Amino acid sequence: MISKFQIASKNLLRKKSRTFLTLAGIMLSSWVLVSLLGFNRGYETALNRDIDNMGYQIMVMAKGCPYEAATMMLQGGAGLRYIEQSVMDSIAKKPEVDQVTPILMQAFFDPNKGDGGGIAGYYGVDVATYPGMKPFLRFHQGGWFHEATAAEAVMGYEAAELEQRQVGDMILVPEKNVQLKVVGILERSGTQDDGTIFVPLKTLQKISGIDKITTIGIKVKKDADITKLEAALYQLPDLQVVSFSQVKQTIMKLITTARIMVLSIAIIALLIAMVGVVNTILMSVLERKQEIGILKTMGAMPWDIFCLVWTETLLLCACGGTAGIGLAFVFARLSDILVRRILPYAPGGNLVAIDMRLSLLTLAIIVTVGLASGIYPAWKAGRVRPLESIRSDV
Repeated sequence: MISKFQIASKNLLRKKSRTFLTLAGIMLSSWVLVSLLGFNRGYETALNRDIDNMGYQIMVMAKGCPYEAATMMLQGGAGLRYIEQSVMDSIAKKPEVDQVTPILMQAFFDPNKGDGGGIAGYYGVDVATYPGMKPFLRFHQGGWFHEATAAEAVMGYEAAELEQRQVGDMILVPEKNVQLKVVGILERSGTQDDGTIFVPLKTLQKISGIDKITTIGIKVKKDADITKLEAALYQLPDLQVVSFSQVKQTIMKLITTARIMVLSIAIIALLIAMVGVVNTILMSVLERKQEIGILKTMGAMPWDIFCLVWTETLLLCACGGTAGIGLAFVFARLSDILVRRILPYAPGGNLVAIDMRLSLLTLAIIVTVGLASGIYPAWKAGRVRPLESIRSDV
């Protein structure tokens, strides 16, 4: 016995070009939809991971630009402001604080870097506290410094790759003519640490002739009130407080506008695809009025005709949706690259995260909207009058 699906598929294949174009519309709309949903999930996950990978939730620095690292890299360290290490000791005593770590950021002009020279950035860190703040860091070679005053360096993966260095090699600090021994190379982490050269804090202070620091990283206790701590830190004179939770909220607000625009495009694409579904099924019904009339004279009920036509809609939406989701999986990497080119800030990791659960959700949306669109053509087919349709020329 021939099933409704076999009859429906044969009916759709009568007009191959029209059916293919409708499938293409559904396929593209499902591709856009699943990629957008994957972006919503992937971006927030990647952003949370980047913030968590900072190892600390709050940064404190001298008042000025809250992104001193960017200023340092763009201006070669000019305009950097410093704070006394005693400030760190007072912050460490606050009850909400779990741990603090001092950082000194310095930049030196390297005439051998790129065409015409470039800026080499160094982080002076406390080996007793900094590694504990970033337990996710893993070493490709070697390890951390042997002592707090050692003339040693740990290089991020990309920094080592760019300068072609390995553990045991020597690097020269530009402008200062000071050699440091490379004792460790970090694995690729997908964060800013990949391009960083780490030096013991006291060593970098000695090299630069500065006994102060630029940044204090603060790790908050698990159940502590971060808002209360931030309010207390804001009361400290001449200090700038940067909360990564606030940074995250700011970035997400910037992304929301772009997300709404893309979502609108996806909805429009979906509606256009559904209009194509209605057109295809309705035209198929009009072209088969005589056949439908004959089926009714043979005993087919309106509900049987309705289900038959609705099955055609189901096949179109299911096949088109599945093909679109397949394309989204295949071109996920390309979508990721395009998103990174458009966004003002793109965290590390996959920005378009598509999994089976998300795919099934998208397919369910496509099929549900498609079946809703197919109600009118199916209802129209069920209302065909047998005698009038047989006598008609259509």
